[in-house]
Amino acid sequence: MVTATAAATIIFPIFISSCFVSFKSTASGLKIKIIFAKDFLKVLTIQTFQAQLHRLNIPISQNGFLLAISGGADSMVLLHLFHEAGISFQVAHVNYGLRGEDSDADENLVRNYCLTNNIRFHQYTVSKKDQKPAGSIQLWARDLRYRFFRQIQQKENLRYLVTAHHLNDQLETFLINLSRGTGIRGLCGITEITDDIVRPLLHFSKEEIYSFAEDNKIPFREDISNAKNDYLRNRIRNEVISKLTDARPDFLENFDKSISYLYETNNFVDEKIAEIEQVLIQENSTGFKIDKAGLQKESDFIKFEILRKFGFSNKSEISKVFLAEKGKVFRSGSFELTVDREILALRALHGSTAAENLEFILETDHDQILIPDSVIETFTKDRNTNWYFDRQKLTLPLKLRRKKSGDVFYPIGMIGKKKISKFFKDEKLPILAAQEIWLLCDSKDEVLGVLPLRQDRRHVADAETSHVLTLNF
Repeated sequence: MVTATAAATIIFPIFISSCFVSFKSTASGLKIKIIFAKDFLKVLTIQTFQAQLHRLNIPISQNGFLLAISGGADSMVLLHLFHEAGISFQVAHVNYGLRGEDSDADENLVRNYCLTNNIRFHQYTVSKKDQKPAGSIQLWARDLRYRFFRQIQQKENLRYLVTAHHLNDQLETFLINLSRGTGIRGLCGITEITDDIVRPLLHFSKEEIYSFAEDNKIPFREDISNAKNDYLRNRIRNEVISKLTDARPDFLENFDKSISYLYETNNFVDEKIAEIEQVLIQENSTGFKIDKAGLQKESDFIKFEILRKFGFSNKSEISKVFLAEKGKVFRSGSFELTVDREILALRALHGSTAAENLEFILETDHDQILIPDSVIETFTKDRNTNWYFDRQKLTLPLKLRRKKSGDVFYPIGMIGKKKISKFFKDEKLPILAAQEIWLLCDSKDEVLGVLPLRQDRRHVADAETSHVLTLNF
């Protein structure tokens, strides 16, 4: 028999047939939790956490992890899991000073945990030089911390940034994107891996994370500002989601399944569109030619998805293409489309080929690098990203151009240099998608980044930078 003691909480996991049974001895008595095998991977344990990393094919044997730790329950659980799993990692924390003594207490909690457990700790304290805006604090704070994280990754050669986003965060993002009328890509929400950012807790609920923290006596702090409804995300979290889960207790579990289905559907759609492109589109010396009759047979959705990649994102304009007479010309920000009897001929503007001759000279406005809207509209990846450059490391003017043979760069989060062509291959970009990728270069033609995928680490702003140039897309 297990006797309850007030001094300790003990968990005895036992597998019995198709069940996982945990006995928890507490001051109030013995609690028994039965988990059926089919639900086991939904329960947060060291084992299920490691299973998630394995499923994501993350090389845990390498010292390549930077954990973003705020001091809240989700991030402190993430910190505990990495430590208990014996994974080598470092920790980063930002003190914004927005909540006075509470902000300092958050910092002290994370710092002390790291000191106690001999974990490398990086700290950034926001000061007046960071120029806190009067408007959107959230976007400012996000940009500031990611800039700090990237600096550490570059300096310490850390491949992955790990965040503690969980299933409730996923649901909040889904509802926000749903309210904004996004397409299927937006409804897919947060991905488990985005470039070098890993989110291993994304399939675990907030309730499961709090339960794990309680069972393992993990210290954490609550941000009382999350209880306020000043922001849309907070209103959805505090008012909408609670009603959904009250109305249907298994809502989050079913939502997790639905997101997986949406993600698979989106991947399937992308693969099928790529297959259609291979049949209908040919590259030639002046650009591309599309089988007009073949594309016309496809759905409006397919027409839009294919022509959008050439900068034609207005649906009403696309419908006019198939009604136009021979010789009619349409222009996007990057291509000229000429209607012929059997084909749609696409020629890159400002050059004779799509691959190498198209180029934009960029202007800077104070601390911002300005990109034409016509270029930003061609990005298929979710945006609202900032790249930060050290002005003194750049040779102006900057420009955007297409890939050339032999191009190389030094991607953030990777060691050494990589050929752009190899980077495209590793990113599994279809031929057509690779053709629309822009390279950000300086006047010496050195590659500063592959838009919108990865920044070059040689020119990134750091703690010693006196003049920062920001690129937002």
